[in-house]
Amino acid sequence: MESFKEIYQRACERKLGEQNLRLLISTPLTKQELLSHSDSLWLEAFTKKVFQSGFYWSVINAKWPGFKEVFWQFDIDALLMMSPEQLEEKSQDERIIRNFKKVQTIPHNCYMIYEVAQKHGSFAKFIADWPEDNIIGLWAELKKQGARLGGNTGPYALRAMGKDTFILSRDVESYLRAHKIIDGGLQTKKSLTAIQSFFNKLVEESGWSLTALSQLIAYSVGDNYVNVEGNE
Repeated sequence: MESFKEIYQRACERKLGEQNLRLLISTPLTKQELLSHSDSLWLEAFTKKVFQSGFYWSVINAKWPGFKEVFWQFDIDALLMMSPEQLEEKSQDERIIRNFKKVQTIPHNCYMIYEVAQKHGSFAKFIADWPEDNIIGLWAELKKQGARLGGNTGPYALRAMGKDTFILSRDVESYLRAHKIIDGGLQTKKSLTAIQSFFNKLVEESGWSLTALSQLIAYSVGDNYVNVEGNE
């Protein structure tokens, strides 16, 4: 296993210096900042990532004001009262991407968020309290309880909302395979456990967040020699 220092040095070289690299590294939100997110904002984030999966993100972003109008600003209480007939009608609205299977995730994830909030006080508290040294456990929970939140969809939503998490992008996966940290399927329990252990060791060594380490690894490999936005 490479040391943090080795990964950091290579990333600095590829980004033409430490200053350039630091500009690309993101900082996750604090627990207190995460607690300020409303349950409706979480539903919006999950829905956006569900629709971005398999679509050009720019298309979804352009349509997003329409989504918010059609689905009542993702208000949890209002959506809990939505009838199947209303859902079907909304799924045909030209202001959104008319993909009924993905539209069906909205009431499902709405109810998941509501149920979790009833147990924990708010969905944000549930997320904020989850330990980062077992972030794959949170991924598994979202996949199990939510709709279409498996794979990278749940993690990308968490990252967008500021929860500290690594992302298994192609560059990160390439690094993990090249350094024999994983050798099987990316999303198997064995691989995810090995990946979590690897990141936990880097956190202990460096004091960096999972978010920052994930980006650092991505910037240390692959074709991204030029400056890009702060994502892997």
